[in-house]
Amino acid sequence: MARMTKAQREWRPGMKKKRRSIRVMFASTVLTLEAFVFLFATMSLAGLRGDELGNTLVWSVGLALAVVSILTCALLRKPFGYWIGWTLQLVLIAAGFLDYFLFVIGALFAVAWWYAVTKGAQMDAENLERDAAQEAWEAEHGDAA
Repeated sequence: MARMTKAQREWRPGMKKKRRSIRVMFASTVLTLEAFVFLFATMSLAGLRGDELGNTLVWSVGLALAVVSILTCALLRKPFGYWIGWTLQLVLIAAGFLDYFLFVIGALFAVAWWYAVTKGAQMDAENLERDAAQEAWEAEHGDAA
């Protein structure tokens, strides 16, 4: 017999599946893509300015930022996860002082992050309203399913 997850063990007939947060999904997508940007920026900076800055330092910082970006996805259920995300946006923009293209890329990712956080929260609120209206309708008219 296959092992069951906690959600599978606790499931009972008629239970509704908990809706996943759109804000978390959007923000996780931006952070995952940003991890790739940190990796590619690291390769670029190591090639262009590795001798000047020190290859070990460039690779250490770049890979650490990529890992932090991925790990932050797991923290997005808590408010401080979003603060870490904003900090990563600022770090990417500040990296523009090392390679000016990163100013543009950092600004674009900051806009994407802002959109993911704000629009995702708006869509989550709309889903909560829709779910409440659905429950009220089902309570008033009986469960049609």
